[in-house]
Amino acid sequence: MTRSQDRWERDVVAPWLEDNPERQAEFDTISGLPLERCYAREETKMASATDQDNLGFPGEYPFTRGVNPSMYRGDHWVMGMYSGFGSAEEANNRYRTLLKAGQTGFSVALDLPTQCGYDADHPLAAGEVGKVGVHIGSLADMEQLFDGIPLEQVRQIRTTANSIGPIITAMYIALFEKQGVDPARASMFVQNDSLKEYIARGTYIFPPEAGLKLSSDVIDYCARRGLSNWTPLAMSGYHIRDSGSTAVQEVAFTFANGIAYIDETLSRGFQIDEFASQIWTFLSAGVDFLEEVAKFRAARRVWARLMKERYGATSPESMKLKIFAYTLGGNLVAQQPINNVARVAIETLAAVLGGVQTIATSSYDEAYSIPTEHAATVALRTQQIVAHETGVTGTVDALGGSYAIESLTNRMEEEILDYIEKVDTHGGAINCIENGYFKKTISDSSYEHHKRIETGSRVLVGLNRFQSEEDSEVPVFKGDPNTEARQIGRLRKLRAERDNELVRSSLAKVIECARSGNNLIVVLTEAVRANATMGEVCGALREVYGDYVPRDFV
Repeated sequence: MTRSQDRWERDVVAPWLEDNPERQAEFDTISGLPLERCYAREETKMASATDQDNLGFPGEYPFTRGVNPSMYRGDHWVMGMYSGFGSAEEANNRYRTLLKAGQTGFSVALDLPTQCGYDADHPLAAGEVGKVGVHIGSLADMEQLFDGIPLEQVRQIRTTANSIGPIITAMYIALFEKQGVDPARASMFVQNDSLKEYIARGTYIFPPEAGLKLSSDVIDYCARRGLSNWTPLAMSGYHIRDSGSTAVQEVAFTFANGIAYIDETLSRGFQIDEFASQIWTFLSAGVDFLEEVAKFRAARRVWARLMKERYGATSPESMKLKIFAYTLGGNLVAQQPINNVARVAIETLAAVLGGVQTIATSSYDEAYSIPTEHAATVALRTQQIVAHETGVTGTVDALGGSYAIESLTNRMEEEILDYIEKVDTHGGAINCIENGYFKKTISDSSYEHHKRIETGSRVLVGLNRFQSEEDSEVPVFKGDPNTEARQIGRLRKLRAERDNELVRSSLAKVIECARSGNNLIVVLTEAVRANATMGEVCGALREVYGDYVPRDFV
């Protein structure tokens, strides 16, 4: 053991293990060969002091090798599935099934009407209710979604809410109150990244400045209320990547958005160390194995340096980038869909060797529709096989020190920082949304990517090479065609039975608070507690902020 590693074991590992014991006393391979906690270069063979500064040890700045010193030797990552469909009752049944199968976290998929702030009976919601996720139109739906599920015992509850992030946050707060659960005891993960909607997915509602303000309200509220187990923001690069960006652009543009949220929150009188530790990022795990491992490592290093050098963070917790990775659905193809099981396994392994904290795995039938229960279980089993059978959890940052991985990590760090500088030059994330810089850059990358697929220079097995005349047939999920009608019926019943005068007064408070520029979470919680619907609350906010109409860029 080198002098540096001896110091790390004594000063970093030992204190950590006092509160975070490892799963077993010793780790070894199937053949009985011992696995060390961390492998490091011999002191005499260290290339330079700069290399050591870049690499360090797990749990130490700049956290290239991991955010804590024992990583998966302690707890495995949180295993979740991106799931949710139809009504709250249907999604609740799926969640119970996945819990029994060993899932340790939820990633709640919301349908498009919910994400865009429309009730089930709105004309724009017709035909979309419950189609790509579960419909949550009111607090009553949220209660049904988690009926019989001990929320305080689930390791992490995540939701795709972005433009409606503050409203979903309010619903969770009201739900915990009704269940008699202290919100501070629950582990909530609200994606809440409205800015990436203007860049990638498109489920925006309000203009970008209002979206930035609303997302920052959640960060502000959680910091002031001491909700330390909550993640009020997950800067989301997944959809940027799925829209066609490169891996470098995915991280750089995600961090550019993160900078905008941080600047807004700091403008409210906070210090960086008061809230930065609660921010996560949501990135894709792609099939280009070496690049993806390097991406996660470079992302941690860049973020640590941004927090320390740009914002003056002094707490190590503020500098640690916690990563939720979702295997990249855009890599999955409809042709020979069983091949997608192999793709997802490789993507999962890349995320694990990249040192992420939470993983959701795509199902092999994702190119067709919402996953069937069988496909979702296979996706979860994929994570469990990587965790328990491959041996990669027995040592930390197993690929650290590889010439290829370290070179790629360094190169990606340089290019990420270069893109962040370009965004700064353009005036920041909001300006890059409005002037089309983000969209044009991603569009150009997407064009080049798909051109390579069409020409065959990038091989996709089963799609442009090794085709089969008869593709494997897989069962396709079929939702209940009556879900939308039932949801509309529930909505009308709710409106008829609630105290509508209380709803009107609570929505008036939402409008007043929005006009004043104050934090909205408290009044939003009052509104959803009064059974105001998602569409009604968003309608009140639209009165103040208006709807976003994107510009056309040539």
